[in-house]
Parts: sequence; structure tokens; C-alpha cells
Amino acid sequence: MTANALPSGSGISREQTDVLISGGGVAGLTAAAAFGAAGFGVICVDPTPPVTAETDAGADMRTTAFLQPSIGVMRAAGLWQRLEPYAAPLQVMRIIDAGGVEPVARLTRDFDASDISDQPFGWNLPNWLLRREMVARLAELPQVSFRPGLATRNVMTREGAALVTLSDGSQISARLLIGADGRNSAVREALGISARATRYGQKALAFAVTHPIAHDNVSTEIHRSGGPFTLVPLPDRDGLPSSAIVWMERGAEAERLAALPVPEFEAAMFARSTGILGPLTLVTRRSVWPMTSQIADRFIGQRSALIAEAAHVIPPIGAQGLNMSLADLTCLLDLAQQDPAGLGGPAMLASYQRRRWPEVKARVTGIDLLNRASMVSARPLRDLRAGALGALYSLAPVRRGLMKAGLGVH
Repeated sequence: MTANALPSGSGISREQTDVLISGGGVAGLTAAAAFGAAGFGVICVDPTPPVTAETDAGADMRTTAFLQPSIGVMRAAGLWQRLEPYAAPLQVMRIIDAGGVEPVARLTRDFDASDISDQPFGWNLPNWLLRREMVARLAELPQVSFRPGLATRNVMTREGAALVTLSDGSQISARLLIGADGRNSAVREALGISARATRYGQKALAFAVTHPIAHDNVSTEIHRSGGPFTLVPLPDRDGLPSSAIVWMERGAEAERLAALPVPEFEAAMFARSTGILGPLTLVTRRSVWPMTSQIADRFIGQRSALIAEAAHVIPPIGAQGLNMSLADLTCLLDLAQQDPAGLGGPAMLASYQRRRWPEVKARVTGIDLLNRASMVSARPLRDLRAGALGALYSLAPVRRGLMKAGLGVH
């Protein structure tokens, strides 16, 4: 794949569009809806048709928590109206340190959204359901064409457009090409943009459970070693309280856990959860994801911008991942609406780079430090972690500042 100038007199017939989005994951589908709802012509392609049912092979068993600042762009895109009925609010973020000799809670600290807002921190939804509702929303937008089963094969750029060849041989000329095609982004590679990755030797198990004790809209991170064990509220399932779990461990241990028979796995996750919600019943399959941190050296190329995991990847701590991606989208869309004639031009892209790259770099660094702290296994370091949490929490201004920083507001 290449990214270079094409002679203006080539005479090749191409389909024209305002925005071409390469990538039909949650971020790419959201971008298609947002730009389409704003009046731009959009084509969105992805080599793999989205899996939109929980029981289908390949369904994404992870969940996404949409934090407060992300709701504006979702609502403007016509997505939040579809998603809100299925969402579980996250009113309290609870951190438990269970780093003592036994896996029991020795320090619990609650961060309550009511301290800084009259709204919850965010709302949680399953990823497979997001895809279902997003694809349905795109079908309502006449200026959006979603084309699953097509991959980006070649990218060439010139001053006036990005010229893209798809896997079926068709060619598209776009004023703005958005790379939303994941951590191994073909668009990023085509633009010649490097990315710096950190591998933690961790993997995360993602699945859903039911439990006898209500979660009361509390999202809980339990820290011991290997990484956090996080329970995130979901709407009730079959009349029982339900939560999504992301369980981060060192790679070999994560694979061992994923292979356990269900009764043994349920016993292990009950112990790791310190029993706070009672016995946990596995109600979905277990998926395993490698944990990395990554940031592209830059987020722009000629007539091109990177968003979401094409631009940055972080471990699933503090619900930051997709919300950083939606902040990318919000920034791009704001710039496009301020100057529609300048869509994809040098001024717009330079502003995007200037606004987003330093902010993302700071968050990637912060999440990296939090993840390394959550992984520590030496007892003195676990004691130090608990002491630092207790000290930070005890200072009300610091506590409120941490909550605002987590939301990305000032």
C-alpha cells in the first residue's frame, strides 16, 4: 500500500464522497453516523460484516461505558436515542484493594458522580448490541453508504483528495479519509505513520455474569496482582442482576482461566471478586484479548486522519478507550462543521493534530502507569498502592479533580 500523489490528469473514473471511513467497528460506525447526520456524504467500509447478535460466532463480548462527554456526539448522530433504553448507568466508581495475604477487600473507596454532576459518570452497553443499533441507524441516513465485506487495498493522496482502491477494485475519491481500522491499521501503514507499542504480557478475559446481589449501578475495580478485575453494571438479565467483567491477568494465567470448566471458573471468579456480589454465574462465552498500549507518531496525513485504535490503544482501565476515540471524532466533526469547505484540508488536519495528540499522549502515559501499578505482585508494592489510594481519596479537592480528569472535563 502506498500514499503518494497521483497525476491530476490520470482520467480514471472514481466515485466521489466527502468522507471515506475505513473501519466498521464501534468507532467507525459512530463516525459514519455522526458525519452523515451532520450532512456530509459518507462511505464506510470494513472487510468483516459486523456481528450483531450475542449468540453468533465472533460476537464481541466486551462492553463499552460511554462517559458523560461522549453523549453529545452520540445524540447528535441519532445513536443515543437508540442506545439509551439498553444502557446501565454508572453512578459510582468503586476501587477495592485486595492486595493482602488473602484475596479479601482491605481498602474500599467510592467515587460518586453526584460529587461533581447531576448525571452518572456514564452508561454501559454490550459491544455486539452497539453494532446492531449503529448499523440500523446508518440505514436511516440516505447520505451514508455502509459497505461491509470491502477492505481498503490502496491509498494514494494528493492536494485535493484521498484516492482509495477497495478490495473489489472500485475506486473512491474522498475529501477526507478517516482511518478507524484498528491497532494494525492499513490506512496508517499506507500513510507511512509509525506507531510505538508497549506489550504488558497481559491478557483480558471478557464475559458477562449474573449474581444475586444488586450492583446498584456501581462499577467496581478490584486490584490484587496481574491486573484489575472489573465488574461493570449491565441491565438485569432474565430477572437477575447482571454485570460485564473484564479480568486482566498475565498471559499464561489468563489462558489457563479461559480453559477452565465452568464450575471451576465460577469458583475462581467468585474468589477474585472478593464475593462482593455473591456467587457469579457465567452467562456468555469467554473471550480473551491481548493487552497493549500504543500511540501513532502522528494522527494525520495528507487528506487523512486517524482515530480510535488506529491512533491509540490502551488497556481497559477507567473506561478511557472508546471515550478517547469519541473525543477524536468530536474534534474532527467540530472542525469540519466550523469550515465545511475546508474538510480534509491542511488547516483542519493541523488543528486536529494539535488538539488531540498531546491530550492522547498524556492519557496513554497515565493509563500505562495505572496498569503497571495494578500488576504489581510484590507485597510491599501492593501495600504502597493501597496507601496511595487512601491518601488521594482523603483529600476532597483531589478526589473531585481525579473524577473530572477521568471524564475528560476541566
